[in-house]
Amino acid sequence: MPATGIQRPSAVPSNNEVERVIWHPSPNFGPRREGLLPSLVVIHYTAMKSAEAALARLCDPGVEVSAHYLIGSDGTVWQMVDEAQRAWHAGAGEWAGQGDVNSRSVGIELDNRGDHPFAERQMAALESLLPQIMTRWDIPADGIIGHSDMAPDRKFDPGSRFDWTRLAQQGLACGVGGGPVGPSVAPDAFRALAQRAGFTADVDDATLLAAVRLRFRPQARGPLEAADLTALTRT
Repeated sequence: MPATGIQRPSAVPSNNEVERVIWHPSPNFGPRREGLLPSLVVIHYTAMKSAEAALARLCDPGVEVSAHYLIGSDGTVWQMVDEAQRAWHAGAGEWAGQGDVNSRSVGIELDNRGDHPFAERQMAALESLLPQIMTRWDIPADGIIGHSDMAPDRKFDPGSRFDWTRLAQQGLACGVGGGPVGPSVAPDAFRALAQRAGFTADVDDATLLAAVRLRFRPQARGPLEAADLTALTRT
């Protein structure tokens, strides 16, 4: 390993797997804690003016943030941290009752401000990269989550413009549920279903509803309704 502590990863996808992969190492990483291996992929948007600006920030030792991958709007894929290492992308939060999401996940940043659609070439690159990560670490579709899913009280990315349905149709994410629900549309019933899906219980009802809708029903407005429960119900 070089004196900088940066190591070229052994699992960088080749150019015939994901177009235009560039190894651009970040110093902002460490070992995964307690022997944990990736069981999640967390998808983010950068909320910056360009991919180059995001890349500079993710590799700035003074900022102490990073991700394993950054995908530009033109489909360029940069890898900054070896998947076996712990990148610093998720911060505080939990999924399925487990914290330290950084030690449990691979982080993917998408060059997007959050107020416009994600580019076709960018989505295609993501759809090529995800199956490779999922295969390497045996991550199921329900392990592909958004930053807002695991930190609903402070994060909104990848936002309402991200096409989760498109990923779900390819088995690359969990889709909207369609199982039967009972007659109750009470907050307690909704909260129980949300927890079963992986969302944290440690937020108020309005925040939890907003997080679930951001993932499964981004156009929904108003109070809790039966469709919110249905979205979380698996057959």
